[in-house]
Amino acid sequence: MSVLIDCEIYKSVKKEDTYLYFKKPVDFDLIPPELSKSIGKLEFVMALELNSEKKLAREDVNKVMDNIEQQGFHLQMPPSTKSLLSIHNPNVSGDAWDK
Repeated sequence: MSVLIDCEIYKSVKKEDTYLYFKKPVDFDLIPPELSKSIGKLEFVMALELNSEKKLAREDVNKVMDNIEQQGFHLQMPPSTKSLLSIHNPNVSGDAWDK
């Protein structure tokens, strides 16, 4: 039987494509002060039940679950330009982008 984590996802109002996943009940005090200042106000996005079979659009669910268990939250940053390039054209590698 796989581990289940009930979580809530919040997005940064200040930083585009930046999300925080928290185990319920949410404890915003777990966010380090520097990070909190950087991301600013958070807005609720959705509640989600995570397990190792769950597929997430941009994150590895096991990494998300490990981070939530170890530090109380998971920070999802915007994808880099290179990773966006590979999503839209898998035939182009990051090395080709650097040249």
